[in-house]
Amino acid sequence: MAHVVIIGAGIGGMPMAYEVRELLRPEDTVTVISNSPTFHFVPSNPWVAVNWRSRDDIEIDVEKYLKRKKIDFSPLGVKRVHPTENRVDLGDGSSMDYDYLVIATGPQLAFDEVPGLGPHGGFTQSICHVDHAAKSAEAWEAFCADPGPVVVGAVQGASCFGPAYEFAMIMDTDLRKRKIRDRVPMTYVTPEPYIGHLGLGGVGDSKGMIESIMRGRHIKWICNARVEKVEDGLMHVIECDEDGKEKKRHELPFKHSMMLPAFRGIDAVRDVEGLVNPRGFILADKHQRNPTHKNVFSVGVCVAIPPVEPTPVPVGTPKTGYMIESMVTATAHNIRSLIDGREPDREATWNAICLADFGDGGAAFVALPQIPPRNTNWFGEGKWVHLAKVAFEKYFIRKIKKGVSEPIYERYVLKTLGIVKLKDKLKIPAE
Repeated sequence: MAHVVIIGAGIGGMPMAYEVRELLRPEDTVTVISNSPTFHFVPSNPWVAVNWRSRDDIEIDVEKYLKRKKIDFSPLGVKRVHPTENRVDLGDGSSMDYDYLVIATGPQLAFDEVPGLGPHGGFTQSICHVDHAAKSAEAWEAFCADPGPVVVGAVQGASCFGPAYEFAMIMDTDLRKRKIRDRVPMTYVTPEPYIGHLGLGGVGDSKGMIESIMRGRHIKWICNARVEKVEDGLMHVIECDEDGKEKKRHELPFKHSMMLPAFRGIDAVRDVEGLVNPRGFILADKHQRNPTHKNVFSVGVCVAIPPVEPTPVPVGTPKTGYMIESMVTATAHNIRSLIDGREPDREATWNAICLADFGDGGAAFVALPQIPPRNTNWFGEGKWVHLAKVAFEKYFIRKIKKGVSEPIYERYVLKTLGIVKLKDKLKIPAE
């Protein structure tokens, strides 16, 4: 009998649990460990932050759904991973042994790396977690009652830029609906070398298209930006030149601000020899397996992926949902191979397919593979993206409740929404 332990119950951890459970033998056991009893659909957090959704709309208790699939659950969280002992320490001081470990924790949010950043004692809001988004929603209503300047974007070292662009556009849309957009100067601040870089070196004409969208919405921007510190109502930003040296200083007043932080690995894995890189991200080979600890796998944002290219200000590489689900499928099959006495042979498809909602429209990009040079490099926009994102949210939450492990990006985003013609045109390979 094999015991598979999965750390994390998010967008990577929950599908991982369902998919590996389906592939394992009846006598094998699966346990999911999380520091929260709930799952929330992270891509909907920008909507929660402007009260287009409540947290109840996107958050579910996971234990009963996991139990239906005969998957054990612990909400105690993990304090420390001991890969040489095949053991994890839990939040209550107890420990749990495993035969195979899958780390799907997501990142730790490094608000402390910029003084004054973040909702925990800082002066900016966040949409990285539903707790943050709910808090931001309260601040948003207060702001709309007495509007002023907005600063939005991401700080140096950030790697997930889609939500920052999404939230800028969603705020713009909401303000126009409220008829107060004319009272809100908006500035987008980003470490990206240019608008639409996305941590990917751009996708298709993302630079030109997103610049055009932002001009049309009267959103100014500062690129190659390093946020020095944030004070109450004032952000200090250093704009750098192509060599990363100081070019200009900006003092940006704001009444409302949302800035994405840099990510790093969680405390439970930090500095574990052979397991992580200096930032605490999990080292993984092409089979999602750790090169040192051969029974440890990782999926999602916690996986170490190098930057696509050097940039004047540090910019990380995003992990999109399509890539994460591909990691999940490869990992599930590779664990079963090891149980059967075979070497892993499944590899994740490191492609990027993303839907970014802009409130009353949206943008989509397809990068195959995610890291250039690419076979497919496409970026487009339209009302259909907003509709697709809404439908995708409903489908994913239903998927988690049903315990379905199908690769929904391929079956749903590309087919159910009628984008199959686009898929054929772009020659997107099947999984």
